[in-house]
Amino acid sequence: VCSSDLAVARPSRASSGAARPSVCRCRRYDDLVSRPSVPPRPFTVALIAHDGKKDDIIRIAKDNEETLKRMRLLATATTGALLRQKVGLPVECVLSGPQGGDLQVGARIAAGEVDAVVFLRDPLTAHPHEPDVQALLKVCDVHDVPLATNVASAKLLLERLGELRP
Repeated sequence: VCSSDLAVARPSRASSGAARPSVCRCRRYDDLVSRPSVPPRPFTVALIAHDGKKDDIIRIAKDNEETLKRMRLLATATTGALLRQKVGLPVECVLSGPQGGDLQVGARIAAGEVDAVVFLRDPLTAHPHEPDVQALLKVCDVHDVPLATNVASAKLLLERLGELRP
């Protein structure tokens, strides 16, 4: 029982001065249990690779193809097209990174729609959209989304996801 359900009355702003019951603003247990069950959404992994890392993401995807086939995949445009062509994975593509794709993936993370990110960055090359890259990394940290930014961490993340998801 919510404390505001205890018929606590407060004066109305109406000129009559009559009291009205307080309205509960919290979620009630009854509301939570009376909703129909919603099937869980598929586990979603975002795959992104800078140009100098495209071969690496393809190799990782081939090595983890069975795991990735069981998941919903999201990728920036060029990376997604390569994953479709070279590995045969079904991938939802957003814009390319420099055109706003990194920000689109970040928005999906903030909305709770992405569960893990593999972002193979090329740290030795300058990128004009570096602020977008930093925003994506930050949103992963803020929302506690696992993020792999190099080949070794990507292998570990995908191998572990393969163990966790049937």
